[in-house]
Amino acid sequence: MSANPGPSQPPAPALAGQPLPVVRIPMLDQDRQLFAYELVFQLGATDTAELMHRLLATLTDGTLSGLVRGSRTFLNLTREILLEQTDVLLHQPRFGVIVQPQAADDLELLDRLRQLAQRGCLLLLDAGDSPLHGSARLEALLQMVQFVRLDASRLEPDDLLERSQRLHERGIWVIAGQVDDHATYQRCLALPLHAIQGRYLFLPEKVDVPVLTANRLSILRLMRTLTENNPGPVELGEIIRDDAVLSFKLLSCVNSAYFALPRQFKSVQQAAIYFGVTRMRNWIYTMALGGMDDRPPELLRAALIRAQMCERLAEADGLPRDRRELAFTVGLFSLLDTLMCVPMETILEQLPLAREIVEALVEKRGPYAALLDQVHAWECGMLSGQTPQRIQRLASIYLESTQWADQVYAHADVQPH
Repeated sequence: MSANPGPSQPPAPALAGQPLPVVRIPMLDQDRQLFAYELVFQLGATDTAELMHRLLATLTDGTLSGLVRGSRTFLNLTREILLEQTDVLLHQPRFGVIVQPQAADDLELLDRLRQLAQRGCLLLLDAGDSPLHGSARLEALLQMVQFVRLDASRLEPDDLLERSQRLHERGIWVIAGQVDDHATYQRCLALPLHAIQGRYLFLPEKVDVPVLTANRLSILRLMRTLTENNPGPVELGEIIRDDAVLSFKLLSCVNSAYFALPRQFKSVQQAAIYFGVTRMRNWIYTMALGGMDDRPPELLRAALIRAQMCERLAEADGLPRDRRELAFTVGLFSLLDTLMCVPMETILEQLPLAREIVEALVEKRGPYAALLDQVHAWECGMLSGQTPQRIQRLASIYLESTQWADQVYAHADVQPH
């Protein structure tokens, strides 16, 4: 399910030069909708000064806004850039700066941050577990920032509650960071928070008795039908013929200007003949999962990014087309347990998938597991030992995959009029 299924598609503007080695990390509000992104830099690809200047260039030309879809976004900028060149932020009201507590001891930087705040720049104090109240040195920062992020992994529950309440009473928006398990997430839901950020989003919830809702059961049945008996183009068309919404989403996406195909397809059968059955089956999986409106949209976007990254990495390894398409399936299904709220083993028992896919998703071994490991390492910034050239290559794959995922999700989430 490549981003380049036939004729070449328009290149992402971010790739005109070297792509920025960044990962966008979502912060979700209490309704699990996107509140903001944090852009985290993958160090090692270039020196910090060069990276900062490239960042400012992408801010100016609009490339970075495209990466985050125009959403509120927070950046970690160096002291030098903040002091010298941050006027560009004043023309980008959706972009803000992450401020560290030690900035309170830097009078020159503190004065610059005050100027930015007075001119409307968003400032987020990454307080972690630092004492806030009663601290004269941090009070100056608290008077100028609009957001404070607290470290939920290092603060005791009562302390997290007290701090979030005090900040909330001051009119400061509070973000809980490092929320890396569902128990902590559930506690955070009871706090006066504006956003929650952490690895919890990608982890399946543990339940005593897994239960598939009617919607999820319907999607799983569709997936099983798509994988049984090796259906051809005609059979694929017949499988989803009576699902008007799914058919609409599928053909709308395939025929979109993004893919610049030589002709418009009027049926799933036509598209399957052109793309091939495996690729079209992956498209149907994607559109079906897009109908799960009870799951966070950023979760499906993450699954789509993983899918496309796995396929692109397989392509870079020289794997043939059919193996690349299996790699896509592995990436997409790597979050299937989190999307379905059911253990992976339970789900895969219902799907007659290739043995290599099951090995990768359950046993964490085999060539596709190795591709997933590379994607996980990129997501978590665990790139020690990677060459700058390799990091740049991963950056290119990630940025292209993100653009692709956003485009496809826009069609998977749409409802026909």
